[in-house]
Amino acid sequence: MTKFVMLSTLGPDGYSRLRDSPGRLREVNADVEAMGVKVLHQYAVLGQFDFITILDAPDEQVMAKVATTLAARGTLKTVTLTAIEVDDYIETLGGGTGS
Repeated sequence: MTKFVMLSTLGPDGYSRLRDSPGRLREVNADVEAMGVKVLHQYAVLGQFDFITILDAPDEQVMAKVATTLAARGTLKTVTLTAIEVDDYIETLGGGTGS
């Protein structure tokens, strides 16, 4: 499984839906999990983005389907990044230069 970070920004309709039904966040997470992606962590944040969600997906194609499906609803925009564990990243680099 591959980890992804999804940065989400709500649109006007998304804010309205969330205000009227805050539990909708959990429903969306259930929709995501039904597509084969596990929601590991989710945070509401202040600033440029409204939510940061850490996801575990089988591959990029499944994650692309999730991102497209969510965006097609018209209530949010997303930026999705592949996340590599730091220990895995260090291992990938090997011993660094000179090794």
